[in-house]
Amino acid sequence: MKMLVLFFALFAVALAAPQSNPDAQAQVLKYDSDNAGIDGYNFNFETSNGISQQEQGTLQNAGSENEIMQVRGSYSFTGADGVVYTVTYIADENGFQPQGAHLPSK
Repeated sequence: MKMLVLFFALFAVALAAPQSNPDAQAQVLKYDSDNAGIDGYNFNFETSNGISQQEQGTLQNAGSENEIMQVRGSYSFTGADGVVYTVTYIADENGFQPQGAHLPSK
């Protein structure tokens, strides 16, 4: 009887153990970055689990009171449903403006 209780206790612990996450093993396949100082930057990367991102920032209205870093970019990932989702975006004086086929639009 004690053996049966021990077996079920060990079985319950095994079921409760965290499942491995394949994303935790992802590796960076590509990474490029260029920091142009205060005038702007750009970068892009790709990982082995299908995530990628590219982004470029440029300084707008330099030296004025309306100086702002305008950012443009996109990222992609594979959802749990196997579909590749892509989001393109702009971030500027009007805020963060994402677009994607899976996102609602105005």
